Amino acid sequence: MRFNGHVKIWNDDRGFGFIEPTQGGQEIFVHIKAFPAGTGRPVPNLQVTFEVELATDGKKRAKNVMLVRPARSGSRTTSRTSAPWGNASIIVLTGFTLALLLVTVVRGISAYLALGYMVMSVVCATAYWLDKTAAQNGQWRIPETTLLMLGMFGGWPGAIVAQQTLRHKTSKESFRVAFWATVVVNVGVFVVATTPLLRIVQF
Repeated sequence: MRFNGHVKIWNDDRGFGFIEPTQGGQEIFVHIKAFPAGTGRPVPNLQVTFEVELATDGKKRAKNVMLVRPARSGSRTTSRTSAPWGNASIIVLTGFTLALLLVTVVRGISAYLALGYMVMSVVCATAYWLDKTAAQNGQWRIPETTLLMLGMFGGWPGAIVAQQTLRHKTSKESFRVAFWATVVVNVGVFVVATTPLLRIVQF
């Protein structure tokens, strides 16, 4: 038997949410795997039809979810909401890349510094990908503090790329604020370490 309802709550980072049935009653748990492939990410207020089954713990959950209204318009809204973050990310990443090339080539700073940023960026981007995959599959997540620390120790360029390409960790405001704080700390250390300011401080 199929029921009508809408997605009332959706946690995109963790890949699950709750459907509120049109006929009333308790909210039904729904996992990302219950949605058909290739229809976009679920969003709140998305109209759906669904079947109900009992999970191993005896609680109800939705299965075979079908969309009544395409999620595309909701996805565009989400993209517009996160666009300012994306623009800032592109500007900061481009500016830092140019600065890194400048200090490496012009000032003769060791190329190992650039290599270190590249390695940490790959490690950090991989961590974001693993966390996104775990969220979609309902598996163990990588702690946010670990993602932030990887970024602060040089992996933040890779984190920015992962955030924009995977659409991961782009909507949680508290994480975004903490992330950009770690970027400021890392760039600050970079500036001090690659300019005469370091020698002034030592003197």
